[in-house]
Formats: sequence, structure tokens, C-alpha cells
Amino acid sequence: MEIKFQTDIGQRRKMNQDNVGVFANRAGTELAVVADGMGGHLAGDVASDMTITLLGENWQETELGMNTETDELYQWLTRQIQQANQSVYEKGQGDPSLFGMGTTVVALILLEKSCILAHVGDSRCYLVRSGKLQQLTEDHSLVNALVKQGEITPEMANHHPKKNFLTRTVGMPGTIEVDVSSLVAIEDDYLLLCSDGLTNMLSDERILEIIQGEARLD
Repeated sequence: MEIKFQTDIGQRRKMNQDNVGVFANRAGTELAVVADGMGGHLAGDVASDMTITLLGENWQETELGMNTETDELYQWLTRQIQQANQSVYEKGQGDPSLFGMGTTVVALILLEKSCILAHVGDSRCYLVRSGKLQQLTEDHSLVNALVKQGEITPEMANHHPKKNFLTRTVGMPGTIEVDVSSLVAIEDDYLLLCSDGLTNMLSDERILEIIQGEARLD
């Protein structure tokens, strides 16, 4: 198994609010996390950094691994993301400069023959298998809800004026719902965790082309 990650500020913003981390716990099991912050001047960066740090530090103290029941891994990810939600919300409430901050999160526990996935928001996980790209997560966004209700088409969603409105984030009041699932991994699978900074700029076809091409992250 090989893990690579990279972030880029892009051409429009002065600050990169994306954060990424890969952490190994006491059993040697790895957790990969991507978070895309939102809020004012510093707030989004603070929210995404807090979420990555909290999940990473807590994961490093565990001994969860391939012999752990799937339900226990589901519960760990759900509980940790919900605790991060509470921490981010309270931090925003206590500091006027951070008020209303939030972040997306997508997290993946990498086991020997399977993966456990959790997410909140519109950061995504994709699977590339047998030459095909499959989105494993479902965006928690207004436009995705409209698509599911049949009010707009997926093509209309790409250019909708409220495309960036999220229905679920880390940093909301109360207890958030966390989507969790599992995947049986096979040889030559690629798993891509990314924020909308990638998916808003590149089509699925272009993403697949890049993953299958000769370019590699250093």
C-alpha cells in the first residue's frame, strides 16, 4: 500500500483552507483524513486544522486494526467526528473572529483487505477499479438534495448559484450525522480523498485520466 498527498492554494484564494493528514496508530494501522475549511479570514483554516489534529492525535493512541470488528471502527470514526464537531462549534462560539467556522471531513481507515470510510460535507472519496472511477461518498449539499428530489439535473448542479451551500458540516450546533461505510479492497485499487477544490475544477473523466497516467505525486 502506498499513500501520497498534496494540497495547492489554487489561483483565486490567498489562503489554503484544505488540510490533510495520514496517521499510524499503535497497531500500525493508518488513517487518512482530508478536511476543507470554510469561514472568515482565518476561520476555515482553523476548523480544518482542528479536525485533522483531533482525529489524528486520537487515532495514534488506539490499537484498532484488522482484527477489530467493523462496527467498532464505525463507532470510533462517528464518535471522533462528532467530538470534533463539538470542539469546532465551541471554538467558533467563543471567538468572534472564528464565529460560524466549519469544515468538511472525509476519513479513511486503511486495513489489509478493506477500508472504513466516513465523511461529512462535500469532500469526497473515489475508487478507481478496473479502469472505472466511482464516487463512494454522497455530498451533503443543497444542490445534491435538489438533484435527488428531481428538481435539477446533475449538469445544472455544476453551475447552480448555491452550489457551495452545505447541509452538513463539522462545526454545526448539536450532534451531526456521520455517513460511514466499508469497502473490500482488491489489488490495483486506487482510493482518492479530495476536497471540492479538485472536483469543481476537473471532470470525473479528467481525474481518471490523471490517476491512470504516468504522473505520480512525489
